[in-house]
Amino acid sequence: MRHRPVGALIGALVALSLAAAAVGAEGPAAAPDPWARLPGILAGIRAPSFPDRDFPVTAFGAVADGATDSTAAFRAAVAACARAGGGRVVVPPGVFVTGPIHLRSNVNLHVSEGATIRFSPEPEAYLPVVPTRWEGVELMGLSPLVYAYEQHDIAITGRGTLDGQADAEHWWPWKKDGHPQSQRPDRDRLFAQAEAGVPVAERVYGAGRYLRPQFVQPYRCANVLIEGVTITNAPMWLIHPVLSRNVIVRNVTVVSSGPNNDGCDPESSTDVLVEDTLFDTGDDCIAIKSGRNADGRRLAAPAERIVVRGCRMRAGHGGVTIGSEVSGSVRDVFVERTVMSSPDLERGIRVKTNARRGGTIENVFVRDVEIGETGSAIDIDMLYEEGADGPFTPVVRNVVVDRMTVRKAKYAFFARGLEISPVRGLTVKDSAFRGVTKGSRIEHVEDLVLRNVVLEPVE
Repeated sequence: MRHRPVGALIGALVALSLAAAAVGAEGPAAAPDPWARLPGILAGIRAPSFPDRDFPVTAFGAVADGATDSTAAFRAAVAACARAGGGRVVVPPGVFVTGPIHLRSNVNLHVSEGATIRFSPEPEAYLPVVPTRWEGVELMGLSPLVYAYEQHDIAITGRGTLDGQADAEHWWPWKKDGHPQSQRPDRDRLFAQAEAGVPVAERVYGAGRYLRPQFVQPYRCANVLIEGVTITNAPMWLIHPVLSRNVIVRNVTVVSSGPNNDGCDPESSTDVLVEDTLFDTGDDCIAIKSGRNADGRRLAAPAERIVVRGCRMRAGHGGVTIGSEVSGSVRDVFVERTVMSSPDLERGIRVKTNARRGGTIENVFVRDVEIGETGSAIDIDMLYEEGADGPFTPVVRNVVVDRMTVRKAKYAFFARGLEISPVRGLTVKDSAFRGVTKGSRIEHVEDLVLRNVVLEPVE
């Protein structure tokens, strides 16, 4: 198949709406290499360490029979470990059933190979309510399945499995409009409360409310490690660090196909490393966020210095996504050496925002990403959901992609800015997009640079 020059292909397949474009070998003067910053960022992200003390949950009454409620035993083991100054709460091989696990400072929940923690699917188990964040809005809600609030030096490690037991009968039906337990009325009410400035303490969603809990949520925590485990069957978002710093997610297997089953959502968190992790999800594999609308602006806490490397991504709405709850802004995102492919992977690198979210997304750097099959390889959409209908104009600028290879895609580029706020500074270099069936769609993009790029349509 003949390689068409990139300018000719775009001209043939899409109508460009660009204030300025640079296509081909010529471009703006060379800027400092942003990747030179990465070693310094990684030097500031360090795994916590723990005293060499073990607290087996079986010593506190936990029973590995797959039926006995061991909630009290898990709580007792965590409390004893914390009182002793820290160590490992060890889950030995077997199947343990429990309600929520609340980690405390200096505690490593170690799930041994051959061990499975099955979390109760009964909503009553996740009471009383705790401070949490739901789709970018703070509230008092059902406890996440594994939760920590204002703790430091915490971990979940081992080769075992955390099973949320969500399925077509438990948790997931809450997503359905018209279902007796539909989340829609509570979701609308929560969002309205946030816009009206109702204090968080008065936004209570406990018994009789239907906002699903996240799976793992360190909230306002520091020095967090999640390593080695498998996490599956989540009510909604799986790994959700909120307002936290120094977070490592390493060598984790995330497989969960339910609605809103994002794999990892670093929200308003800083210095986050996600590496060598497998994602096969019902929503975005990784979604970087910073709060929704008025609540995100109230906290004004950006997500920044986020590093994704060496990951594998299968099904999902997006591979690495920024948005849509980005009212607190996102900056300095580095993605490298990551492989994505699935007929059910809708987008590869994705930015989604609108004029109700607002915020600034800037300095997104991607290199050495291999995409087998996807819908849109690079997708930047400032007209997501409500689109231009809002007073908080978003900003997207300085997105640079190097050495991306795509085997099959509907769109190579899908980039829609706003007329009053175009995408500024989208650069793609040394990349190849093959098997492209619909070409590209580019609207309101300024300073587009395509350098040594191959776009190969299906003929």
